[in-house]
Amino acid sequence: MRLVTFEAGRGEQLGALTPGDTVVDLNLAGALSGTAVPATMQGLIEAGENALQVVRQLVESPQDDAVMELGQVRLLAPLPRPVRLRDSCLFLEHMERALEKLARIEAVKEMDAGGATSATQASAKFTLPAVFKNQVIYYNANHLQIIGPEEDIVWPSHSDWMDFELEWACVIGGTGTDIAPEDARSQIFGYTVFNDWSARDLQLKFMAANLGPGEGKDFANGIGPCIATRDEFDDPYSLAMTASVNGEEWSRGSTASMYHRFEDAIVEFSRSGPLAPGEIIGSGTVLSGCGFELDRRLSHGDIVELSVEGIGTLRNRVVRR
Repeated sequence: MRLVTFEAGRGEQLGALTPGDTVVDLNLAGALSGTAVPATMQGLIEAGENALQVVRQLVESPQDDAVMELGQVRLLAPLPRPVRLRDSCLFLEHMERALEKLARIEAVKEMDAGGATSATQASAKFTLPAVFKNQVIYYNANHLQIIGPEEDIVWPSHSDWMDFELEWACVIGGTGTDIAPEDARSQIFGYTVFNDWSARDLQLKFMAANLGPGEGKDFANGIGPCIATRDEFDDPYSLAMTASVNGEEWSRGSTASMYHRFEDAIVEFSRSGPLAPGEIIGSGTVLSGCGFELDRRLSHGDIVELSVEGIGTLRNRVVRR
């Protein structure tokens, strides 16, 4: 199933997308059939597999009154208030490319100052540390600034460098500590598209202090348009990923290029404490999945569309204050 949170005049509602571009109002479908359905996506995740099976049956044979055309509703972030959001470095090629770009930027500065560029480019400062391959590195992202499909991304007034990052994410359904590798996938409720919006000029200031990414990413984290449940995918690690700006494709990649997988993150993160149903783990950026790598920048009014095969397209407009 592709589960959504939507609004159609009655506040946040729980729904499911159908192949015919309609939305099943799951709360109404449950009421019409006399079946209890959790009111929210978080409630559904916490309710577990039995509740998910009830929802599957409602989606397979909904009453007509519970079905609406997609154009009649406004899709919201599928999980508007995740309990936690960690963005992880599961794609490593992007990290290597970004470090190369940073080395070139530093080299240009040194050339202006009369320094040697070769020493800069060879510096260990711009080489991906081995720890990124030995374990899953992550940072805690701002789970209070969740942006859904079709919402404007209002850029920080003190930033002039707007960028997107083409990612996807898993949503945790289970809980537990010291989860075994063979049990890790069963902890995944589903997957969504994730845009790790980045104010590069603000981010680079924090990184210069060996901190960050800090305020360069705090203002917006985009997810949507749905959460595709785990059973939708025979192999989630063979999905096409694309990013387009104003209808022009900028980036194309695949989930197959992940160095670490979500299951690796689940195993590692559960060593430090229990996972929580409804927390989100971001993948990090696929190779060439951002303007920074491509030497391209976004402008006021640009429409950014991120797509992941089997999940859908997350579409937003960037605007300056």
